[in-house]
Amino acid sequence: MVKQLFKKIKEYETIIIHRHTRPDLDALGSQRGLALVLRKAYPQKKIYMVGDMSNRYAFLGEMDQISDEVYQNSLVIIVDVAVSNMVSDSRYLMAKEVFVIDHHKNECDITKNVIKDDSKIACAELITELLLEKKWNIPSEAATALYGGIVTDSGRFQYQETTGKTLAIAGKLLDLGADKEFIYKNLYTESLEERQLKNWFANRFETTEHGVAYLKNGPEIYEKFNVDFFNISRGMVGVMAGIKEISIWCNFTYDPANNTIVGEFRSRDISIVHIAKKYGGGGHDLACGATLNSFEEADLVIKDMDRLLV
Repeated sequence: MVKQLFKKIKEYETIIIHRHTRPDLDALGSQRGLALVLRKAYPQKKIYMVGDMSNRYAFLGEMDQISDEVYQNSLVIIVDVAVSNMVSDSRYLMAKEVFVIDHHKNECDITKNVIKDDSKIACAELITELLLEKKWNIPSEAATALYGGIVTDSGRFQYQETTGKTLAIAGKLLDLGADKEFIYKNLYTESLEERQLKNWFANRFETTEHGVAYLKNGPEIYEKFNVDFFNISRGMVGVMAGIKEISIWCNFTYDPANNTIVGEFRSRDISIVHIAKKYGGGGHDLACGATLNSFEEADLVIKDMDRLLV
């Protein structure tokens, strides 16, 4: 399938790169890194990046604004997601051909043209490996974007799935000019207000009998703080990490845009992705999530997580 993808890239004059909605840095880094490499290799082609944007990662760069007509006779490459309901911008359905590059454990329901390796800690790692194997030129800006994706999805290389190959690929990106200081400054420097917000959440999570920590953030949270959904859902799940007595932690946040509860699930060393899948979600063994209908359903998730620790 890799050979077919690169053949199609050579054939098409218009290539549009999508990724999942509410993107993390792996989605954005994979998308931008691949786009910049293709623009370098084929300056005559029209290469676009589309999708919703998160203020948290706006430092990486903006998305392209394109009309529906651009999709005519185009090739779409979707990165870091394999399930149709999570793709940002459904206009990928208008493309002539669609390929998916992903590293999650979910089955793909978008296309049969799938390049997937769930042993990779990040989609950016998989894409970098493909580009290096093809001996493509990776400019420094693309290397920076791809490096950012690997750093974040590996938890700064702390997560269990990080391999020697992960580190080697990250090192190669640094050799190619990836600006790690730019990534780290934007990711890990925060305002006093942001730190105080994290401290507030860190002081209110609850725990189960066997060591599952959880937060439940209802609609009132948006009245109390001037924050968006992403800042709470993805941004606060980490306040429960790194605690000796906590093996699994979950953050459940009301999503006003869709009137649902979004759960972010994390584990130190016990696979929990099967529980995410049980509730219609997915992801990685130790980092996954699901969209729920209510906080009552969140309670069921918590009970399932707790049973893993008995």
